[in-house]
Amino acid sequence: MTAHPNVPDTSDQIELTELQITILRLLWAHGEATVAELWEALHAERGLAQTTVATIVSRLEKRGIVARRAAQRQYLYRALVSEAEVRRSMVSELTERLFEGDVTALVNHLLTSQEIAPGDLARLRTMIAQAETRSSEES
Repeated sequence: MTAHPNVPDTSDQIELTELQITILRLLWAHGEATVAELWEALHAERGLAQTTVATIVSRLEKRGIVARRAAQRQYLYRALVSEAEVRRSMVSELTERLFEGDVTALVNHLLTSQEIAPGDLARLRTMIAQAETRSSEES
């Protein structure tokens, strides 16, 4: 199957700035939005010009991360990548760059760098047990 030329291959790294992620979160939450709607959601907190938002969205479109469609003399934008794909890509890149690909070192850092609530530890134990079950089923 041939990939769409404007949709990034999810095996490729998706590198995004914090503002690009914020825009994508708005699109994931709303499905579609115009530049004006995105600007409206961002303006009070960030004080950005509408042209800045338009430029960022245009760059995301050129990279195949968002798509647009015309509707009533304006463009509606939607995300072409899921939040899970962005997380997977960015965490993978972080793991490679900071921990030389060592997932255990990443997890150790997360566990030792801040206080973890007992409920979170219980959830982590459950996740580890589920991963062990999946791993043994695949063997």
